Amino acid sequence: MNALELLKEQHEEVSKLFKKFERLGDGSITERRELFIMIADRLSAHATIEEQYFYPSIKTDKSEDLLLEAAEEHLAVKRLIADLLDLEPTDETFDAKMKVLMENVEHHVEEEEDKLFKMVRKTLNEDQLLALGIQMKAEFDELMEAEPRNEVPMQTDTAAPI
Repeated sequence: MNALELLKEQHEEVSKLFKKFERLGDGSITERRELFIMIADRLSAHATIEEQYFYPSIKTDKSEDLLLEAAEEHLAVKRLIADLLDLEPTDETFDAKMKVLMENVEHHVEEEEDKLFKMVRKTLNEDQLLALGIQMKAEFDELMEAEPRNEVPMQTDTAAPI
């Protein structure tokens, strides 16, 4: 799977988890917490592979501004995840923060897929995208074994360098 296909697949998976969370409404506290943890782990690992592999490999004069914006969007998402990790689903601000997290992620995904992915297709050939995708998938899988959400609170001071 090439890098763009991998990222798009991960975007879709998180989107489905957000929808499932919304459908739960005021459902079980345990279910709501478990879904948030799944979302937080996937977003954390996803941001890491983008920041460590994807963004540096596609950085050009034309893409730099979009990449800087993307890194700042990641920072905003990480700050929300860090806040949510400290809350219980029964907290009065939990749902509001989840809504803002979902909106931030949706905006980030839309910009990434509509603008950045088009630039990437002009920058990297299919072999490069495939090699990058393999590397990113391996790192993602490894990160997911270690509860990546737990690293997020230490990543909320500044945006990741690109």
